[in-house]
Amino acid sequence: MSLQRITDPLAVLFASHPIVFWHDQEGEFSATVDNLALDNVNFVRLQETPALQIKMAIERQPEQCWLLYSTQPEPDPNKDWLLDIRLRSKSFKADSTSILLDDLGLVSHTLRGHLKERAKFFRAKERVERLKRLVVASDNADDLDRKMLAVLTRADQPELFSILQRLFATLVGDGQVNLNAQPKIWQDIVANDLEDAFWLLAKTQLGYAETEPGLRDLLFRILVTDFSRSFMGEPAEALKHFILPERNLAANASVFASRWRSDLAHYTSYNLITAAVGRDLELIHLLGGLSADDLSEVMTFEEVERRIISDLKDRILGGAGAAMDSVLTLIARRRDGHWANQILANANEVNRALAASYDALEAATHFLTLKDQYREGFSFASSEAGVSTYQAELYRFDQLYRHFNRATEFVEPMGWAVLHELKQRIEAAYSGWFIPQLSSAWAKILEGEAGLLSCWLIPGSINQQNFFDKVVLPLSDGGTKRVFVIISDAFRFEVAEELVQVINSKSRFKAALSSLLGVLPSYTGLGMASLLPHQTLAYKINSSLELIADGKPVSSMEQRNAYLAAYSGAAIKAEDLLAMGKDKGREFVRERRLIYIYHDRIDLIGDKQSSETKTFEAAADTVIELAQLVGFIVNSLNGYNVLVTADHGFMYQESALEEADKSTLSEKPEGSLVAKKRYLLGQGIGCNAKAWSGNTALTAGTEPERSLDFWIPKGANRFHFTGGARFVHGSAMPQEIVVPVIAIRSTESELAKTRIVSISLLGASNKVVTNTQRYEFIQNEAVSERVLPRALVISLRDGDRLISDEQTVTFDSSSQLLDERKRSLLLTVLSGSYDRNKDYYLVARDAATKVEVLRAPVKVDLAFSNDF
Repeated sequence: MSLQRITDPLAVLFASHPIVFWHDQEGEFSATVDNLALDNVNFVRLQETPALQIKMAIERQPEQCWLLYSTQPEPDPNKDWLLDIRLRSKSFKADSTSILLDDLGLVSHTLRGHLKERAKFFRAKERVERLKRLVVASDNADDLDRKMLAVLTRADQPELFSILQRLFATLVGDGQVNLNAQPKIWQDIVANDLEDAFWLLAKTQLGYAETEPGLRDLLFRILVTDFSRSFMGEPAEALKHFILPERNLAANASVFASRWRSDLAHYTSYNLITAAVGRDLELIHLLGGLSADDLSEVMTFEEVERRIISDLKDRILGGAGAAMDSVLTLIARRRDGHWANQILANANEVNRALAASYDALEAATHFLTLKDQYREGFSFASSEAGVSTYQAELYRFDQLYRHFNRATEFVEPMGWAVLHELKQRIEAAYSGWFIPQLSSAWAKILEGEAGLLSCWLIPGSINQQNFFDKVVLPLSDGGTKRVFVIISDAFRFEVAEELVQVINSKSRFKAALSSLLGVLPSYTGLGMASLLPHQTLAYKINSSLELIADGKPVSSMEQRNAYLAAYSGAAIKAEDLLAMGKDKGREFVRERRLIYIYHDRIDLIGDKQSSETKTFEAAADTVIELAQLVGFIVNSLNGYNVLVTADHGFMYQESALEEADKSTLSEKPEGSLVAKKRYLLGQGIGCNAKAWSGNTALTAGTEPERSLDFWIPKGANRFHFTGGARFVHGSAMPQEIVVPVIAIRSTESELAKTRIVSISLLGASNKVVTNTQRYEFIQNEAVSERVLPRALVISLRDGDRLISDEQTVTFDSSSQLLDERKRSLLLTVLSGSYDRNKDYYLVARDAATKVEVLRAPVKVDLAFSNDF
C-alpha cells in the first residue's frame, strides 16, 4: 500500500501539534512505519524505549516533532507514565483496509471484510504490487481470490487454467514426477488461507466437489475426463469413477487439457505427468482391446498413441485396399495431434519415436499397396520401357524402403518391439521379392544378342559419357553462360526425386528430373571422368587404373580442376565453396563459365563396412545438403543454370546377405586388374557363366585400344562380401545405372512461384448450441509442387480470448477429388455464460506463422443444450 496515504494526514497533524501518538493494535504498519518520510520528526517505538527517557528527550528538544508509535492499546490513564505528554498531543489512527481498498482501485466497500480475511496475503509488499496489476475496479471477492491465487502461483493469466498449469508443473523436479507432492506454491496457498477459494474455483469451473479434495485426485479426474470425452465408446469400469460428474463442466476439463499440452512452456511437464498418471492407472492394460478408430480423437496419454500405432501395424500386416485408405487417414489425424506432431517431433526422444512410427507405417502402407499392384512381378517389352517404368514408378520401392528403414532408426533405440514384425515383412518384400523380381525382368533386357549389354544404348536416353555435350553445352550457349554442375557421389535416382520435391517447394526455383544411362562398370572413377567435357576417354594401365580425358589425368580433384581450366572452369568440393561465403564465392566464379562442384556423403558413409548401416541417414542428409548448396548457388552466387547429377547410384539392403546372394568366383581370371564386390576389371579376361561381361569401349566410350574388359555379377549378387556387402554399386541394376540429372533454374515466372493451399469452411450453420461442435473444411485445390500444404490451428474465440480447445488440421491432399480433400474436426467449447446475440468467431491460424487465414462469426447459445 502507498505510504503517502499515511504521511499526508500525519503531516497535517504535525503542522499544529508537535507530538502525535499512534497505537496500531494489530501491528498492520509495524513493518512499514520505519519507512515513513516525515521531515523534522523523530520516530520512537514505545515498547522499545523507557518512558522517562522519552520524557527527557522531548523536554530537551522542544522544537522537534515526535511520532510515538506502539502496537499495544492505549494504556489506562492511571497507569500511563506519559499521560502529561498525551494530554497535550494528538492521536493518529490508520485504517489499513480503507487504504488497501483505495490502493487496489476497488469501488465496493463491501470488500473491506474480505480484505481483512486475506490480511496474510497483503503483508508482502511484492505480492500486493503484482495483485494491483491484475485488479479492476469492479472485482468482487471471488475475482480477488482468483487473482491472489494467480499471484501466488505466478500464473500467466488470472484464471483457473493458468493456475492449474503452474501447480501441476511443480509436481516435476529434475525430470522426475511426484504425484503426491505438496509443492511450495500449494503450501503458500494454504498458508495464505486461499485453499478453500481454490477448491471453490475448481468446483465452479470443473464441477470438482470432493469432500476431501486433493491435487493428485483433481489431476487424475481432469485427465481421465478428457480421455473419456474423446473416446469413441464406453470407458473402462476402472476409469469411470474418475470422470467429472457434471457433463457441461466436464467439457472444461478437455479444454484445459488441450491448452496444457499445446502450451510450449508446459509441453515437457504435460508429457512427464501424463506418463506417470498413465502408469498409475495401468492404462496400457486397459487399452489392449481398443481399436485405432475408437481412439482416433484421444490425445491425452502417450499410451493411446502407442496403442494406435500397434493397431495400425496389425492392419497393415493383414489388410489391403480400402483398409489401407483408413490407415492413411488415421495417420494424418494423429500427426495433427500432440504426441506425433511433426513440428514438435524433435522435442524429445519419445515424441520423435512416435512421429517416426507413423512415418514408418505410412511408408509401409504405400510400399505394400504398390507391391499389390505388381503381384505378378515385372515385365518390360524393351530397355526403353524398363527405364521408363523404373523412372515413373518402380523407383518408389527403393524410396519407400529407405523411408521405412530410416524411420525405424528413430524407433528402435526406444526398445519398442511394435515395428519388428512389420520390418520383417518389408524386408522380405524388398530383398526377397522386389529385388529378385526386378533382377529377373532386368536380366531379360540386358542379355542376348539384342540385349542392352550388346549395344549400351537406350532410345531417348543420353549416355553418361555424353553428359557434357548433350546436357551442359546447350545450357552454356556455346560457353557464354555460366553453368554449375553438382556431382554427388552415389546419388541415386530415388533420392534425386526427393530433392526435386524439396527444391520445387521453394519460390523462384524450377527443378526438372531426367536421367542418364550410366557407364559400366558403375563405379566412381569411371563415372566421374565420363561427366567431364572430353573428346576421348581412356584408361592408364597402372595400379590405380587412372582415367585419362583428352590425354590428361582426371582422377583426382586437383587434376580435374587443372583440366577444366581449359574450359574456363574449375573443380571444387562443395564444402569448400560454401565456406567461401557470398563475397569470396562470387569472386571465385566471376571469370569462370563452368564450375564442377563435388559432393560426397552417401558413398563416403555407405562404402565402409563400419558405417554402411548409416546409408539411409546419409541419403537424408544428402537431400538437405544439396538443397542448401543449390540455394547458395542461386541466391548468393547468382547461379541461373544449375545441374545436379551423380557418378553412379547404389544398392542397399538392411538384412545380412546369404550365400545365395554371392556369385563366387573360384579364382580371379588371368588378366584381372581390379576385383570389387560388384565388378571386376581386366584385360583379356574372357567370359564367365556367373557374370555379365563387356568392355568399357562400348559401355563408357573409352578408346578401344585403352579400354578394359569387365565382369559384373548378375542381378543383385556380389562377387564377395569382404569389406561390407549391404551397400554396393558397380553392376547394371537400375538403382546403379539410371543416373539422375536435375536441371534447376531460377526464374521470376509466376508459374515458378509457390503458394500455400487455400481452404474454405463448409456448411451454413453458424450457431453453437452444444459443448462439442463439429466443423468441416475443404481444401480448395490439390497440393502439388507449387501448391504447398499447410497446417492450421483452429479454435473458437471471443475477440482473441480462447473459448474452446485448439485443434491442428493439416491440409495436404494431392487428390483431384473434392470429397477426398475434406477435413472435419471437433471443437470443445468452454462452459460458461455467453451472450446469444453477440458475435464470437471461428478462427483458423497458420500453425507455423500464426497468420490468421479465416475468421467466421458464430453465435454461442449453450443455454439451449443445458436445458436438456
